[in-house]
Amino acid sequence: MAEINVQDDPRILVTGGAGFLGGQVVEEFRRRGFSHVDVVRSAEYDLATEAGVVGALAHFSPSVVVHLAAVVGGIGANAARPGDFYYQNVVMGALLMEHARRNGIQKFVAIGTVCAYPKNTPVPFREDDLWNGYPEETNAPYGLAKKMLLVQSQAYRAQYGFNSIFLLPVNLYGPGDNFDPESSHVIPAMIKKFVEAATTGAPSVTLWGDGSPTREFLYVADAARGIVDATERFSGPEPVNLGSSFEISIRDLALEIASVVGYKGEIVWDTTKPNGQPRRKLDVSRARELFGFQSSTTFADGLGETVSWYRKLQEPVVATAH
Repeated sequence: MAEINVQDDPRILVTGGAGFLGGQVVEEFRRRGFSHVDVVRSAEYDLATEAGVVGALAHFSPSVVVHLAAVVGGIGANAARPGDFYYQNVVMGALLMEHARRNGIQKFVAIGTVCAYPKNTPVPFREDDLWNGYPEETNAPYGLAKKMLLVQSQAYRAQYGFNSIFLLPVNLYGPGDNFDPESSHVIPAMIKKFVEAATTGAPSVTLWGDGSPTREFLYVADAARGIVDATERFSGPEPVNLGSSFEISIRDLALEIASVVGYKGEIVWDTTKPNGQPRRKLDVSRARELFGFQSSTTFADGLGETVSWYRKLQEPVVATAH
């Protein structure tokens, strides 16, 4: 059965459902009326082990699996732990899809990454270009591990008739993101730096690279909507991009965040640090054509929401007298 309907009351299991994107996906399913949406937590089931995967599927008995669990991070984290980023991601995906197949799961939704694309992919990135080169070196182990989900999805569909789809979200941002300087991506890392600099009156903020690369960003709630749209309405073998079509240079991004935060000091670029992939912008026409997804949050609105959320997080907790 291609479509997943609320009326059928499917049991949906979201791996990584307590995470940044996962929490939004769980909420989106529930908003649409799905009543059986469960979350796998790594503290209870280690999905990088066979015992963890078997235990989770036995406990939750899902008919649909949305696989969002991943070991992720920015350029620094990828460079420091390439083995972890490869092994944990490839093993989780391989074990989970294999045991989902054995259990007769109705639908498997595999979430890839824009890092799977070749370093010099023509812009905008089209899904048909996925195999035309090697990914950007700083995050290739992670990108390739996630791309193996596409290989497995298509192989299982061909051999077993297994209904697995593969989605490629671009860089995400929004409230609830990871702001840890050791592992965060570019937007939360910059927000944290600029907020701290504005608070302390620092004369300058130093950022990695030269600011020339461009990136496309998708607001996390829009990404969740796209994933749920695809879960409900798409069952094809082809990979599908999820993006916003909005491209901005890292230099302009820094200026935008500094402006929203109210930081007026100097921005210094450390050109001894890597830039990452030169450009990232997706062709998003396939998602629109196949299951009607388009992003709806403007970058200005999304960035404002993210900065507000982070600032509230930094506010001291005031004890109330009883």
